[in-house]
Amino acid sequence: MLLTDALTQTEGLTATEQRLAGYIQTHLASIPALSIEELAAKTYTSHSAIVRLAKKLGYAGYKELRVAIAQAAAAALQTPEPVDANFPFMPTDSTMTIAKKMADLTQAAVARALTQLQQADLTHAADLIDDAKRIFLFASGDSQIRALSLQNRLIKLNKFAVIADEYADEAWTAANLTEDDCAIFITYGGKTPRAEQLMQFLTNAGVPLLLLSGNVNSPLNQLADVALIITQKEFDVMKIGTFASQAAFDYVLNVLFALVYARDYQHHVGALRHKYQQLEDHQLS
Repeated sequence: MLLTDALTQTEGLTATEQRLAGYIQTHLASIPALSIEELAAKTYTSHSAIVRLAKKLGYAGYKELRVAIAQAAAAALQTPEPVDANFPFMPTDSTMTIAKKMADLTQAAVARALTQLQQADLTHAADLIDDAKRIFLFASGDSQIRALSLQNRLIKLNKFAVIADEYADEAWTAANLTEDDCAIFITYGGKTPRAEQLMQFLTNAGVPLLLLSGNVNSPLNQLADVALIITQKEFDVMKIGTFASQAAFDYVLNVLFALVYARDYQHHVGALRHKYQQLEDHQLS
């Protein structure tokens, strides 16, 4: 029987032992750091009560029980559990519980994103980025942070992307794009009239368009050459933050970067070594 299951079996336990077992369950991650004296003080019990509980659970004493608790805590940290994407933690949660829930939410968001990706769409999207002479990123709010991250990564490919509204001039930026460029729109809601207006203009101009969105019904989807639609279980407004959607967007953009990088892997790695050596020689790093 798993230790976590054994702790819930109250048959044969005294009231004190039940209280002690309940405390261990609730504070599983912090118990391994406690001495028997500290655990007794925190639970208002005694050394002998802790040892009796350990023996009833099948361990020689507290030392062996503490090892088992550490193993159970490590296993619990590695086992994802369902988390509400809108309110992933509560004010009563402990520090490590919140850390675990945020890790679980991130893992779930990435796993959900993976199931929605299609090989043909990813290949086409990588083509657009790889073939573009210039890349322009259209995004706002949290999505613009993702765009900035992609902008930074693309430098490793000797591609210097432009944040379209960096100087509040999206329209003028759009007016200067050509068929040799690529415009990437990142918007989870996919409901921005301004984005639709810009994308329609760019479509008419023959500019290749890549869209990353979380709205399957967005009018933007039909305007893009490639639309990567990654939905998450997030409400439009009632949520603590855009944790799941932005974790998923980060993942998808990392995938696109990796696909382009992998196409000429040896060249990029060779360039990386060469440039690193140049920086070292001139002490610029």
